[in-house]
Amino acid sequence: MAGFDPSKDKVLKSWRSEETGLVVAIHSYDGGEAKLQIGPRMLKKKDGSDRAPVKAGRLTIEDVQWIYDNIDDIKDGLEEHNNPMD
Repeated sequence: MAGFDPSKDKVLKSWRSEETGLVVAIHSYDGGEAKLQIGPRMLKKKDGSDRAPVKAGRLTIEDVQWIYDNIDDIKDGLEEHNNPMD
């Protein structure tokens, strides 16, 4: 069985919490079904630039509230990529 090939993994849409750095994204691997990924976190350095991505880990109440506030847009994006209109 072949391993994961990053060149076949496409980000179709993503959202990022400015407060916590949590990234939620819709991915499709090798043209397959679009799926939701929670994480990584993209934290900021003191100078405002992005640090290297880190695992999302456990979600805080701020993370959960941000997902809750954006869930309709996230759900619509996932549906759009799994049920494209011809």
